[in-house]
Amino acid sequence: MSGHSKWSTIKHAKAVTDARRGKIFTKLSKEIIVAARSGGEDPESNFKLRMAVQHAKDANMPADTIERAIQRGSGKLTEGAQLSEMRYEGYGPGGTAILLEALTDNKNRTASDVRSTFSKGGGSLAEVGSVAWQFEQKALFVVKCEQDMSEDLAMIAIDAGAIDFDIDDSLMEIYSSLEQFDSVRQALNNNRAEIASSGVSMIPVNTVELDLKNAKPTLRLLEKLEDLDDVQRVYSNGNFPQEAIEQYGN
Repeated sequence: MSGHSKWSTIKHAKAVTDARRGKIFTKLSKEIIVAARSGGEDPESNFKLRMAVQHAKDANMPADTIERAIQRGSGKLTEGAQLSEMRYEGYGPGGTAILLEALTDNKNRTASDVRSTFSKGGGSLAEVGSVAWQFEQKALFVVKCEQDMSEDLAMIAIDAGAIDFDIDDSLMEIYSSLEQFDSVRQALNNNRAEIASSGVSMIPVNTVELDLKNAKPTLRLLEKLEDLDDVQRVYSNGNFPQEAIEQYGN
């Protein structure tokens, strides 16, 4: 398939500053801690941890930081507060469905921050189950590639078990089932694909086309939500016009 202008691709296209990278590493550490705590410290037998570690490696997180997070999750290091996994659902301007995943040591604080951010951004927090049904869980690979090579690379991934792809300029999203994650990643590595990120993602079943009036505040809201310390990932089913993306990028 060929698509355009989804939040999952837009945020990868923005440059990552050193200050933001520090925040990303903190969030990745939390993800590793929770995965190791729930399924053990061996990535080979703990799929969730393997995905979290790979996500951290894609972001160039130092190996000793990854190992420290694994040790915290397995109980070998006792520093840090206990983390709980939370999910929040809401709507953005124009009725865009928004799904958030969070890891927190204070549920009341996180809920308050999320609710306030939705309200200030022109959106609204919704009841559990209100929008989650509009997304499905898949493995997602974001690959940097030239357009003239993207379809060939996509076909290689599909031969390895991928189920779909989405090309957006120099970035391509490749989707697979969780069971095919390792085989698809291996095929991409074997063909020297530049993988910007990989892991479990919530993919919208259908997207909502937004006009410029609603697209701009929705992009601002998504970024504000993703910047919250306790929020790990933000998903949206919005499809944004190119003009809004260019203004957001600038």
